[in-house]
Amino acid sequence: MANSGLWVGVLTALTALGAGYLTSRATLRAALTQARTTTRAQALRDQHERRRTSYRELMTRVHAFSEVTWQIDDVDAAPDPASRERLLAQMYERIGPAIGDMNRAMHEVRLDGPAEVSAAADRTRNKARHVQTRLKALMGDDGPPAREAYDAAYQDFREAYIAFIGLAREALEVNDDGR
Repeated sequence: MANSGLWVGVLTALTALGAGYLTSRATLRAALTQARTTTRAQALRDQHERRRTSYRELMTRVHAFSEVTWQIDDVDAAPDPASRERLLAQMYERIGPAIGDMNRAMHEVRLDGPAEVSAAADRTRNKARHVQTRLKALMGDDGPPAREAYDAAYQDFREAYIAFIGLAREALEVNDDGR
């Protein structure tokens, strides 16, 4: 009988040790899962903030480019051909650096992604280059075809930019699953 009491004590001790082991494993697993979840959430927040910053920078650079192109109204109002050519030359001098700044910002977007937004940023930059080409064609040519080509290039640029904004907005939206 004393022997059976000893066995009951041993079995009880072994059961307690097994339960403690299983509880500690479950606690460890839960702690690891919580740490992974926290790390992933922080990484997603960081990614979101990087993207937001790079998208804003590109938008700032596009606005600076647009400010140059809006001077076309001053060109249209120029009192004489010499003034018109001088204003076009000033626009052309300013548009190159504006595209350079846009190019640098576009590369940041390319790094931050996603691919669709990066492609839209690239299209916007390429359309801006086309506006620059059409602006140069206006110099020395005040005929309607050259101006219509410039206006069409600018419209294409604006459409590409609006598409970029839409895709960037989608990339920054937080879904129901937290991403």
